[in-house]
Amino acid sequence: MAPTHTRPQALRRRKTVLLAALLSGYAPTLLAQPAEAKADNTEPAPQQVTIAATRTVASITGFGNLPLTSVPMQVDVTTAEQMKDLGIRRLSDIATIDAAVGDGYNSAGYYDFLTVRGFVIDNRFNYRRDGLPISAETTIPLDNKARIEVLKGTSGMLGGIGSPGGMVNLVVKRPTDAPIRDLYAGWQQTGSLLAQADLGDRFGEQRQFGLRLNAAYEHIDPQTYVATGNRALFALAGDWRAGPDTLLEAEVEVSHREQPSVPAFSVLGSVVPEPGNPRINLNNQPWSIPSQFDATTGSLRWRQRLDAQWNLLAQAATQQLKSDDNTAFPYGCSAEGFFDRYCSDGTYDMYDYRSPDERRRTNVVDVSLNGNFLTGSVRHALTVGLQASQVTYRFQQQAFNYAGIGNVWGTLIVPAAPDLTGANTDRNARSTEAYLRDAIALNEQTTLWLGLRSTRQSVNTVRTDGTEALGYTQTTNSPWVALSYDLSGGTMLYGSWGVGYEVDVAPNLPRYTNAGQALPALRSQQVELGVKGLLDNGDWTVAAFDIDRPVSADVGSCDLDASCTRVRDGSQVHRGVEGSVNARFGAWSLGGGAMALQARRQGSADAALNGLRPVNVPAYTLKLQVGYDVAVVPGLQLLANGLYESDRIVMPDNSLSIPAVTRLDLGLRYQQRVNGSTLVWRAGVQNVTNEDAWRESPFQFGHAFLFPMAPRTFALSLQASL
Repeated sequence: MAPTHTRPQALRRRKTVLLAALLSGYAPTLLAQPAEAKADNTEPAPQQVTIAATRTVASITGFGNLPLTSVPMQVDVTTAEQMKDLGIRRLSDIATIDAAVGDGYNSAGYYDFLTVRGFVIDNRFNYRRDGLPISAETTIPLDNKARIEVLKGTSGMLGGIGSPGGMVNLVVKRPTDAPIRDLYAGWQQTGSLLAQADLGDRFGEQRQFGLRLNAAYEHIDPQTYVATGNRALFALAGDWRAGPDTLLEAEVEVSHREQPSVPAFSVLGSVVPEPGNPRINLNNQPWSIPSQFDATTGSLRWRQRLDAQWNLLAQAATQQLKSDDNTAFPYGCSAEGFFDRYCSDGTYDMYDYRSPDERRRTNVVDVSLNGNFLTGSVRHALTVGLQASQVTYRFQQQAFNYAGIGNVWGTLIVPAAPDLTGANTDRNARSTEAYLRDAIALNEQTTLWLGLRSTRQSVNTVRTDGTEALGYTQTTNSPWVALSYDLSGGTMLYGSWGVGYEVDVAPNLPRYTNAGQALPALRSQQVELGVKGLLDNGDWTVAAFDIDRPVSADVGSCDLDASCTRVRDGSQVHRGVEGSVNARFGAWSLGGGAMALQARRQGSADAALNGLRPVNVPAYTLKLQVGYDVAVVPGLQLLANGLYESDRIVMPDNSLSIPAVTRLDLGLRYQQRVNGSTLVWRAGVQNVTNEDAWRESPFQFGHAFLFPMAPRTFALSLQASL
């Protein structure tokens, strides 16, 4: 819930927590601090106010569990209870909450893509699970996640290789001191049914053993035609408090999702069409089969306090993914010579796409030491560590075969073309990363923050037919530095500068003169200035940022062998201002924020490209969540979630765009006590006004896509804490 302390009390508490953390070398990471460990890994019991709950800590920052108002970064945190209140069932749903987070290419029945500060974050490199890297090239269940943390901005010093927009960390639910007996049942129009169980307790003479079980099953029956599916999750987390200074943790989750994917619409000739029936599924052929995503993920963690100042953390994790990716895929219009849009009459080329038995595996080991020491009168809170990871991708031959002509009304039937004649690309990658982070308290008001990550990555790839083998090794160093200053009244000023890297390789195709060669790593950099403050019952932040990301381009005619060269070609610069607030004013609670973003292409050798806006990036975004406690009905809260996003560019040459979009969701939440149990009833409706609009316009695979906003959707649920 939003804090109830007064502003002087809040300021004193904030300074106390910060100094305590610096003095104890991030003590919250230790078993010796069970209250803090609980705050890190669990969500609160159902509360009357959840929309504007103060977001106190986030492990994604890399500086322990310091209050977010004390860290010179912009981070958004969504808890498990907030997910239920806002109807969040998949990762992409968080795009409705924070103004800096948006849709990247989000199709029903497929895995999620997010943008942060206008950049699509890389599903291979920019996702973490309890701080360790995972692949997000799968559907990620949220039922056993205590919270979702989103770091906004360049994350090189935390993640090494990755896109510059930000980073997502998923925090797993773990055992708590208090028993947990939570059951949840939810219905969503037209017939999606979700059942969840969250059970936990401690055992042993000294309650030194803990277990947490999460299980879920969902029958998926959305309003989209022919998109029925199902998913299931089983997750178990345990810990052993082996001594006052030792904590051992282990967990595993197994998930499955099976559902037909829903392709996007597109530009018709030279026109952006009006949104049609959003329920139409263009993947509606007699031979269409669902996509399937299976995942097994597990981790081990050892926390050891060495002495009063120093702590050791050793952890390892593995993620094993299996996917069958299938769809009747609309792509281009050969009849009119377009390959980046559909035909002007609403028809398109239909392809039979099948990629069976995709296997992805990620193994990682991370060991770090953190503690504090003095250099003269200056106190350091230092973390040093080493991380080693191995990633393997194994694929089969694939099909991407022309099958016939389809149309945007989904009425044309074409024959199947399932032959697996196309080659895919297997991949082996190894990374070794050394990192250092230091919070240096120069005095009571001023802190210097330093971070550095050195990454050595070796990659080998080969086509599944045994051809086009290549390999490369690159080393990158990603520094970050920030300076913060605490003002009176609980306000902090800060400035930061950081660097991140992405790897780019010229396609291993005959038309490239540098085929298969690794280009120098794309070096992005960000400058950020911000201010954070405390309210009597909440907090607020404002930040201005400038992100400069290099761009690659193909030079030459690119229509014959050795006619094309992949080179650097200027950059894409995103400059913006974002602000957020989480506060409570009497019976009212308020969360959300706004962002103004100027994203432009700069420095290209082709002068016609300079000054253009990137596709699918709104210039202005507003997202707010409001709650109101109804005094005459204790336990009843009225909820509203609204968003506004300005127009988006559709084609890279800026010739077409989609208009601004607004959406309003309404709901209510009623909490009651019955025979010692807590019941939370929820009812909601998304897109109350049933707006017909294009919600995003990604340009993927050399093609412009348009995704419609979902129609008005009703939902009901009941949560019981026994």
